[in-house]
Amino acid sequence: VTIEAQPTKVSKGKDVLLLVQNLPQNLIAYIWYKGQKTDFRHYITSYVIDAETIIAGPAYSGRETVYSNASLLIQNVTQKDTGSYTIQMIKQGDKTKGVTGHFTLYLETPKPYISSSNLNPREAVETVILSCDPDTQDVSYLWWINGQSLPISRKLQLSGNNRILMLYGVTKDIAGPYECEMKNPVSSSRSDPVTLNLLYGPQVPRIFSPFNYYRSGNTLELSSFANSNPPAEYSWTINGKFLQSGQKLSIPQITTQHSGLYGCSARNSATDSERSTFKRITVVTRSTIGRP
Repeated sequence: VTIEAQPTKVSKGKDVLLLVQNLPQNLIAYIWYKGQKTDFRHYITSYVIDAETIIAGPAYSGRETVYSNASLLIQNVTQKDTGSYTIQMIKQGDKTKGVTGHFTLYLETPKPYISSSNLNPREAVETVILSCDPDTQDVSYLWWINGQSLPISRKLQLSGNNRILMLYGVTKDIAGPYECEMKNPVSSSRSDPVTLNLLYGPQVPRIFSPFNYYRSGNTLELSSFANSNPPAEYSWTINGKFLQSGQKLSIPQITTQHSGLYGCSARNSATDSERSTFKRITVVTRSTIGRP
């Protein structure tokens, strides 16, 4: 006896036929059970051949139909319908339990999606929990990073059934992109990629200036950059006194009073971190020193 599902990939809410083939001869009845036990509690429905009679049992949900060829139709399939089924075939004059056949029904896996406890973690500080959703029965879970299977790392830990992935002290090398896959014997599907937006910095800023010496009457041009995500906010000082905010500093018509120690502070409000750097600028009156 062989049993196959038609269609082989069954989606939730669709119908499936458990088609029975190679039936024995001289049968008088078929009985379908939910599970592998042939007891009354798991009895779904039966078909008596001579009387052409269908008899429903305790496990009958109202969506099952048994046909004269022993096949079982399940309509509007739900997650509860997955699992094993047993057909018991009773022969004429058979005093035993007869011939049995078994089949396991799987639903087509839904397209999974990744849920994250935090999509914007601070670098090397925060732990992130990723889950492969929806929580689905009778599937195995697989994870991928950068299109490859997960590396062995203390920073990465999976739950017992692999549905949950813990990322400890997230750094750039484990920021993603991540994909998760659901798999069962009849189908598999993979999620869209998810990449964590790692918050970091600012690093110590650098001050860019074409000269260290300027001539009075010219325009002082300074700019700064610090590697940071999100981009840093900049502010400028001279000899400890605030000048202005912004990544660039421009002072026209400078005089010798603009000589001094220029400071640039870069601040990242997301990481609550600030770094500073300094550059000494000299303004001269003689045109022989430097050329602005």
